[in-house]
Amino acid sequence: MSAALKYTLGRIGLFVVVLAALWFVDMNMFLRLMLALIFSATLSFFLLKGLRDDMAEEMAEAAERRRTEKERLRSALAGDDQAEPDGERRES
Repeated sequence: MSAALKYTLGRIGLFVVVLAALWFVDMNMFLRLMLALIFSATLSFFLLKGLRDDMAEEMAEAAERRRTEKERLRSALAGDDQAEPDGERRES
């Protein structure tokens, strides 16, 4: 399971838990939802730090892979890359 999916599920779960805790408080439903959103966002900043860091690392690695592939394709199109033999194709 990807780190982004884990983090997203963690945020949704935290929101549901906070909303359930506020369910029995006598107030307007809109206000209850807004407070649950604010409290869950604040709590997730502290409680989900590890998942957030994992997601950021995963996204940085994907960006680096895309950047490397883009540079390789640009150099191949410009003719800077030597033709690779058929049997020696690079796998990323």
